[in-house]
Amino acid sequence: MKTKLIFTFFFSISLLGFAQQKKPVEKKEKWKYEPNFMVGLDLLNAGSAFFSDRKLYQGFISSKINGNVHAIAEAGFEKNVYQKNGYDAKVNGPFAKLGAFYMLAQDPENEFNGFYAGGKAAGSFYTQEYMAVPVRGFGGSNSSVAFPSSTQSSYWLEGVIGGRVQLFESNFYIDVNLQPKYMVFTTKQDDIQPMIVPGFGRSSSKFNMGFSWNIAYKF
Repeated sequence: MKTKLIFTFFFSISLLGFAQQKKPVEKKEKWKYEPNFMVGLDLLNAGSAFFSDRKLYQGFISSKINGNVHAIAEAGFEKNVYQKNGYDAKVNGPFAKLGAFYMLAQDPENEFNGFYAGGKAAGSFYTQEYMAVPVRGFGGSNSSVAFPSSTQSSYWLEGVIGGRVQLFESNFYIDVNLQPKYMVFTTKQDDIQPMIVPGFGRSSSKFNMGFSWNIAYKF
């Protein structure tokens, strides 16, 4: 009897091990990036440069990373003047932004059509010159002083809310977005707050709002 129980025990263990070996192993699907790029140019601000002192040229490149998440990089150049409240200044220089956005709503037939929201970190390295900075003189009189050209840098955070729509059946898209901005840090010349920062706009306030209307091409 004892021998029978021992045999039954080992036979049961063998069957259990065999069943576990036969159980299919679920393989985790590995994430794989498939190259895809969309390149766009801001036509609105480039066009308005013909009618204003602000010369702003910018573009972007984005790529779907995973699911509804897209990475985006932007770069541009701005030249502008500031003449207000006794200030007379001019700036010019490049800027760059890097971030990501999430597709909030998509077209079932085209995942690149839809509305999105996200954020970017941005920075600009530029040259500024003050021809006049207002100062209060003796006895309350007003006067101004000039400062030579200098190189400065500024850094800000930028949100993005927008949408994309395909043009007919082509690879071209219209991309329109709003960019709320918050200045995080900026260098100063003689403790003077910069009046304009390329890519950010007028910076007398830490908050600003940008807008772009892009024509993009999907590769």
